[in-house]
Amino acid sequence: MSESPVSGAGEMTVAVAFAGMKRAVPVVFKAGCPDCRGRFELAASALRLAIGASSRTTFYSFTCPECGAAVRKPAGERIVELLTDGGVSTLRLHSTV
Repeated sequence: MSESPVSGAGEMTVAVAFAGMKRAVPVVFKAGCPDCRGRFELAASALRLAIGASSRTTFYSFTCPECGAAVRKPAGERIVELLTDGGVSTLRLHSTV
């Protein structure tokens, strides 16, 4: 009994294609609350990034999981890069002149 050329070929291709891949690990960010002083880790989905025209209008925000406070912190270039690379939802703010 011979194996058909199609039978098993797709399985081998899939196995080979995924052989070098590593398991995806969810990105988490360390954060702190200025109100309750709590320290915790947040998933990318718990953060929001707003990018404005200046450093004063560029920030990230989240709700503290310990006390429920709305937290807003400034985001410099490096923070913006880390958050966007980590999958945080981004809102670009446009100024009206």
